[in-house]
Amino acid sequence: MTRVLVNLAASEAGWFACVYGAANAMPWLGPLVVLVLIGMHLRLASQAMLEIRLLVSAVLLGLVADSIPVALGWVSYPSGNWIQGFAPYWILAMWAMFATTLNVSMKWLRNRKLLAAVLGAAGGPLAYIAGQKLGGIRFEEPVFALITIAIVWAVAMPLMVSMARRMDGVNPVSRPAFVLADWRPQHHA
Repeated sequence: MTRVLVNLAASEAGWFACVYGAANAMPWLGPLVVLVLIGMHLRLASQAMLEIRLLVSAVLLGLVADSIPVALGWVSYPSGNWIQGFAPYWILAMWAMFATTLNVSMKWLRNRKLLAAVLGAAGGPLAYIAGQKLGGIRFEEPVFALITIAIVWAVAMPLMVSMARRMDGVNPVSRPAFVLADWRPQHHA
């Protein structure tokens, strides 16, 4: 239970650092905090490479998902923009940070893909609204932006839950050991 609470607290701290930094012309602050928190997460993982694959997959998904409303002109960010028409780099750090929760505090969603979709559709826009209230994001077309974000997160959450199951470096699935005695050449008559 302690690990779950620490994981949740770390995720929230990373989210807040990203939004606060972006809102205050320090977009590097969040990714720096997230990097430290991810380092701690990976240090506790039993198979860090699987977790790294999950984090990279989440960042790539986030790059596509969060660039859609930017490219359409429905969302803009005050700082951290690295390529015109793409989500800022601190948003991508948030996707990586979020991915650290998938095999720890959000593991309970694994067999609940419909619930994951519903939570994504509701929680995604709420997080962006909170980010807007803190000054890290601007809605140029709020209705279109929030509908797009809801759809994106309704798809992204079940997808990430599925990815986390396949790339779980925190709770590795025990696999039967290869037993040499069980291997016998096949003789065909």
